[in-house]
Amino acid sequence: MIKFMRRWWNYMVAKASGDFESRADPKIQLEQAIQEAQQQHRQLKEQAANVIAHQKQTEIKLNRVMDDYEKVSANARQAVMMADDSQKKGDEGKMVQYTQTAESFANRMIALEREIEDLKSLHLQASEASDKAKLAVNQNSSLLQKKLGERQKLLSQLDQAKMQEQLNTAMVSLNEQVGQDVPTLNEVQAKIEQRYAKAKGAAELQESSIEGRMLEVEQASLNVEAQGRLSEIRTQLGLESGSTGATEAALGQAQDTRADGAPAPAQMPMDGEGTTA
Repeated sequence: MIKFMRRWWNYMVAKASGDFESRADPKIQLEQAIQEAQQQHRQLKEQAANVIAHQKQTEIKLNRVMDDYEKVSANARQAVMMADDSQKKGDEGKMVQYTQTAESFANRMIALEREIEDLKSLHLQASEASDKAKLAVNQNSSLLQKKLGERQKLLSQLDQAKMQEQLNTAMVSLNEQVGQDVPTLNEVQAKIEQRYAKAKGAAELQESSIEGRMLEVEQASLNVEAQGRLSEIRTQLGLESGSTGATEAALGQAQDTRADGAPAPAQMPMDGEGTTA
């Protein structure tokens, strides 16, 4: 049972991670990665600063102990000289005192020498650690700058990918159904072509029907009557007969044009309307 629960938990964690990765915004994840890298760099710099500070403290302490050693060494020599001078003067008491003082300085010198050796070894280790810390900071700084440069490149690629995805979606929408109430371009094109073909067919049927021929005959009769009326008007005006033939030819051409479906010309003014006296 415990094994099953562990496997189920691992499965749920993997499923949740997969869902998160599929839905997460790459731009936000990229910014998170950069922020994490910057935070790690700051922590590395703090650690390196502590290492360098320890090296500096060791160096300061070593210098101070060496200064103390020089002072104690000088005091020890002075005590020896004073003890020797007291012995020459025959002052045994002073000679013993100065000798004991010189021995104390000598013991202090021995302790300081040991401390100096330890500090030198510690300072050497601290210096090596400080150099490594500086090198690590410089290397990590270079890597961080490289990541910052790659971030701009990745952001540009991400924008291009989004634009291409939108273009692909737009191209697919031209051939697929966009929604329940939105037809595709192909569907609209087919609908227009169907209406155009239907209208052309109806026009052809109308032209070949009896009603259409009857209208054509009536129009021809009206044209003949109009030609006769124009002939009377020209006779009244005393115009030449050649003009009448040209007018009749023009009317015949207009009749042919009306048979093809063009609009008929406006009627001429009757009974002398629009003419000058």
